[in-house]
Amino acid sequence: MLAQMLNEYNLHRYVFHLKPPRRQWAFDLLYRAHYGHHDFPTNQKLFFVPVWVAIPMLVGNFALLWGLLSLASIPHSLWIAVAIVPAGGVLTFLGYEWFHMTAHLTVPKTAVERHVTRLHNQHHFRDFSKWFHVSPGGQIIDRIMGTDIDREALKAQQRIEFIRTLGMAPDDPRLVSARTRMADRYGLTPDEITRAALS
Repeated sequence: MLAQMLNEYNLHRYVFHLKPPRRQWAFDLLYRAHYGHHDFPTNQKLFFVPVWVAIPMLVGNFALLWGLLSLASIPHSLWIAVAIVPAGGVLTFLGYEWFHMTAHLTVPKTAVERHVTRLHNQHHFRDFSKWFHVSPGGQIIDRIMGTDIDREALKAQQRIEFIRTLGMAPDDPRLVSARTRMADRYGLTPDEITRAALS
């Protein structure tokens, strides 16, 4: 579970928040993987990690664990990896997706879900370079990695300019192109696309 939580943090911080690529095809991949979720944070079709990200992550985690166990000459390393990755990795990932989904929906929430929502809203609506974790307890990883915000600093900090577009101008041609290209898939209306380019 800890390995999966570190994996979630690292994927979110170092891959999903990469500096926007210049090439449109690479930009479109990141838009689908994460940029679009920031651009339209209430669009439910953009809530979840795409399968083409989740499956390689699962396979990579499995191969890494199996390899490490085999190198350490641990008996039954294959079966241990089979047990650990689905139990720890997949269930933790599904928990992450649950808490992420509830953070973006207006639904009755448990105390833990409200706590996660408060932290995640800071990432979306105050400072996208902070609070990369969503799973409960993940704020410990943010604290260790220096990407948390203490309450007093948060009160004084202004919202980052162009927060929903991760610092890019809202009418950046790459954003406009990605929005237009993916409009049908994610149910973006022409009005939403126009408003996003102006905000």
